[in-house]
Amino acid sequence: MTDVTIPFGVWRADDEAAISAWLYADGDAVAEGAIIAEIMVEKSSYELIASATGTLQILIAAEVPVRAGAVAARIV
Repeated sequence: MTDVTIPFGVWRADDEAAISAWLYADGDAVAEGAIIAEIMVEKSSYELIASATGTLQILIAAEVPVRAGAVAARIV
């Protein structure tokens, strides 16, 4: 099992971020290095990358505010 966390240091800590879209559904197979979600901060977007190969378990729904370090998904 591998946690997929919202990265630190990509945007200012006081900016509010949200996952704008998951590019894979819960339960889909993902490959390490695949872009699995887009994160919106202000008017900029960032990519969330799969850190392992396996089955995606989404823990934070799209459009929910997130903070750096939050576990957004797990890959099992």
